[in-house]
Amino acid sequence: MALSSLLGTVIEYYDFLLYSTMAALVFGKLYFPALTPGVSTVAAFGTLAAGYVARPLGGLLFGHFGDRLGRKSMLVVTMMLMGGASFLIGVLPTYDKIGFAAPVLLVLLRIVQGVAVGGEYGGAALMVIEHADSRRRGAWVGIMQLGSPFGFLLSTAAVTLVTLLPSEAFLSWGWRVPFLLSAVLLMIGLYVRLSVVESPVFREAAAAAESQAQPKVPALQLLRQPRALVLACAAGIGPFALTALTSSHIIAYATGLGYQMSDVMRALLFTVSVSIVCIPLFSALSDRFGRRRVVMVGAVGTVLFAFPLYAMVDSGSVVVMTAGLMIAQVLQNLMYSPLAPMLSEMFGTRVRYTGVSLGYQLASLLGAGFTPLIATSLVAATGGSSLPLTAIAALSAAITIVSIWLIAETRGRDLTDDGPAVAGRSDSGATLEETR
Repeated sequence: MALSSLLGTVIEYYDFLLYSTMAALVFGKLYFPALTPGVSTVAAFGTLAAGYVARPLGGLLFGHFGDRLGRKSMLVVTMMLMGGASFLIGVLPTYDKIGFAAPVLLVLLRIVQGVAVGGEYGGAALMVIEHADSRRRGAWVGIMQLGSPFGFLLSTAAVTLVTLLPSEAFLSWGWRVPFLLSAVLLMIGLYVRLSVVESPVFREAAAAAESQAQPKVPALQLLRQPRALVLACAAGIGPFALTALTSSHIIAYATGLGYQMSDVMRALLFTVSVSIVCIPLFSALSDRFGRRRVVMVGAVGTVLFAFPLYAMVDSGSVVVMTAGLMIAQVLQNLMYSPLAPMLSEMFGTRVRYTGVSLGYQLASLLGAGFTPLIATSLVAATGGSSLPLTAIAALSAAITIVSIWLIAETRGRDLTDDGPAVAGRSDSGATLEETR
């Protein structure tokens, strides 16, 4: 089950993150050529943000039906949407061919990607967590969460290969090849997805719900007691902001400092490789030491390392920059790895898909959706200073620190508990369950 969720998530994130890289490399030139280079890059990152805006919508949509109809069927739909949108981006005419319609269609396809990935994470996480032993949820979901770094690694490797082409060939057709490969990945992913069985926890909840005359709307249940959803969202802002800064934004920032594109891409390959070791390790450690402690270590470390990180990037040394990004990735993994089990344990079965998806995707929107756009604008406004980037990383991590302080430890919670939402603290330090 964990391996099937891993493969599906790799494919989803390959498609989604591939767009992020191409937004920094080619979309500004090909779809916003009438603008100056700096402004066209900002516009391209704006289309990137559109996908993040759509992710909470996908979380709400697929969370609703995933809590009503099941996890498996929604995961099949999300994969078809993502693969189809990515393939169409690969054949989309540029501004020179169809004018203003080109960027409009690009944004629409990015929105479809956002909706798809918005429903992917929650469903894939729950398919693993709701099958797993309560003492090993972190370890098992750590395998699934490797989908993000593997997807990034795969997309970065694909981009690295096509950037070896002559510049003219890369801009005319080479950039399309990684998107067109989505069709092949889609067929593989669908075969795997269709072979898995539905979550046993959901089947039990669905059988119990048959006696109810009218099932409640999951989103409305969450909004009646919104504290858990708000805390779940806030907890993810730190890791997502750091990811945005050290992945898609660092490409534009580092090349602006004079680094060669090939050096930056190699640095990113080393950086994402850190996650292949750290994500399963830190996820498993959260089973032993608790979700909160692991996240807190990463968040505090990020606040302390925010300034040294950009001092290392600004050094002009490829080796020093790569080392800084790799350390930042370790800190990001500490914050990110326990999120899936923690969020899943914060919500009852009837609202779990919706709660996990909305919490995670709202965090993604607020933490990463607009970060490259804001960061690029602030760097330009301050004459190339990295201080705004330091501030974004530190302040985002501080939000995570506050939220984790307010969340009660969730490790080992019984997932058959069908209550709406738990795991917040009252002012006195008691959990919401204790104060109800």
